[in-house]
Amino acid sequence: MSIHHPNLKGTVAALGVIVMYSLLPALPAVAQDPAEPPQLDEPTISLSVPDPDMDNVPDSRDEAELLRQLAQSDEAGARRIDRQLQALWSQSGSPAMDLLLKRGRDAMEVDDSKTAIEHLTALTDHAPEFAEGYHMRASAYFSADLLGPAIADLERALALNPNNYNAIYGLGAILETLDDKQRAHDAYERVLEIHPYHEEALAGMERLKPGIEGRAL
Repeated sequence: MSIHHPNLKGTVAALGVIVMYSLLPALPAVAQDPAEPPQLDEPTISLSVPDPDMDNVPDSRDEAELLRQLAQSDEAGARRIDRQLQALWSQSGSPAMDLLLKRGRDAMEVDDSKTAIEHLTALTDHAPEFAEGYHMRASAYFSADLLGPAIADLERALALNPNNYNAIYGLGAILETLDDKQRAHDAYERVLEIHPYHEEALAGMERLKPGIEGRAL
């Protein structure tokens, strides 16, 4: 199943291979100040938490092959490959860490961001190289209106896994919320290069299209 939470994203300055780095040279200071979060009424931003049943999806191919197929797949195939990638990215290699990730997600499902942050902080403390821990905690932070910590976690998540299109979508969503429409559009465009059928990125592109086309004229 899929639930929806406010979405986020960040980029990392150290990895020149990531297209997203040019998208976040200077976010407004308010985005870095968790003590005074901005009002985030529009756009409606959502983050799809992986299906609890996705652990049953066979992991028969490596990440590079799955990403290659995702970029070339039809819509039905993209849904299947997306499930496989989410399952792959959710494997920390430790049953104890996987349990903390599950507890964090369970707390998010009932909108308990405080408990989610606690579980996911324990996860990131004990598994600092596990990208999905930061990605999920970023979502929990954003749910709690802690935009600065959310951005920091997304930076770390994307440093560890630059192909995480849900994290890149989050960056676009936060940029759009901050009225940085061009860079939000660039982020959504990058998402669609990886996952051409990403519904939220497609909706974001459509939403931003009039403003971006107007500027081009």
